[in-house]
Amino acid sequence: MLANWDKSFDYLIDSEGGFVNDPNDPGGMTNLGITKKVWEAWIGHEVDEAAMRALTHDDVKPLYKKEYWDAVRADELPSGIDYLCFDFAVNSGVNRAIVILQQSIDVIVDGHLGPITISKVNKIYQENPENLIEKYSDNKETFYKSLKNFPIYGKGWLNRVDLVEHRAKMMAA
Repeated sequence: MLANWDKSFDYLIDSEGGFVNDPNDPGGMTNLGITKKVWEAWIGHEVDEAAMRALTHDDVKPLYKKEYWDAVRADELPSGIDYLCFDFAVNSGVNRAIVILQQSIDVIVDGHLGPITISKVNKIYQENPENLIEKYSDNKETFYKSLKNFPIYGKGWLNRVDLVEHRAKMMAA
């Protein structure tokens, strides 16, 4: 829901942290959760490490809004679910975030967030928002555990799943 955009962005930035250039991370050079490749595509030209290090919240906020928040149609999702999908889209891709949502509500999994998915999300959410948040979080955890680099990053990923779940429940309350 649109009212949650700023709070969701702030939560995301808190989770993403600052500049890293971990040789084990397939994303490579990253700042504020934005990889060098994604930033270059967004601005239309190559950048160096200094430019990546210089990124600010104001620089990356429009990218996050268009490429992730809008891409998962978060303004149309209920409070808490919007943040869950947005955060996971940033961490694992827009398609994966939608697939996990569809798996969580037992609809046909096609990676497209259409009216059937949105309608069912809203129906299940009205019945019990906490259960939907927990199911989504459990499905994220299962996905992370299936990744080959889980032994390296798994603890951090699972900590983030717990934190995002907690925040999503607070937003839904």
